[in-house]
Amino acid sequence: MVRVDEDERVALLAGASGLVGGHLLRLLLDDPRWTHVISVGRRELPTTHPKLEQRVTHLPVLGPIPAVDDVFCALGTTIKKAGSQDAFRTIDHDAVVALAQAAGHAGASSFLHVTAMGADPGSRIFYNRIKGLTERDVARVGIPTTVALRPSILDGDRAESRPAEKLGLVAMRAVAPVLGRYRPTRAEDVALAMLGEAALGEEGIRTLDGAEITRRASEAR
Repeated sequence: MVRVDEDERVALLAGASGLVGGHLLRLLLDDPRWTHVISVGRRELPTTHPKLEQRVTHLPVLGPIPAVDDVFCALGTTIKKAGSQDAFRTIDHDAVVALAQAAGHAGASSFLHVTAMGADPGSRIFYNRIKGLTERDVARVGIPTTVALRPSILDGDRAESRPAEKLGLVAMRAVAPVLGRYRPTRAEDVALAMLGEAALGEEGIRTLDGAEITRRASEAR
């Protein structure tokens, strides 16, 4: 697709209602490098901004999207919340891959998405296997800059209640210095790292682990 105004830089964001996506939306709207932000999701967000365009859709059914430069995908759920392994795969794999394919057709130069530590298409653990398959299938789309971010457990205030996760975070924060790569990853750091990678525009397929996410976020601040 052809950009009508070459001075515009358009971002598309999926998953803006989630923990990382909420930070991404705020950062994109505040960042002058992006002149237009398109949010796609199952429901309209309670956010208005001159740069923001909202599109309600039921992923993985997406259809054509307008010409975009950078696509940020923060889609994700849990097996418990999704209700089944099949439903989980629909969101965490099928919807993400469909978004990447639509982004490729729309001329996107970068696709940045959140997966998880331990992502491996050959893993015996269902969650890690699906995350790994998602990384593999997104990379096959061929968008010039394709970056998968693999945080540890996300640290941040969620809108929905996850009591077990909150208890786990409290314990992990207390011993974070000795956890190494298992220390919690701040959700805002994931968002900052994604923006930094998109702005850098370095072509190639790569992954960022929790430590690298934290480092890139520090550089982006």
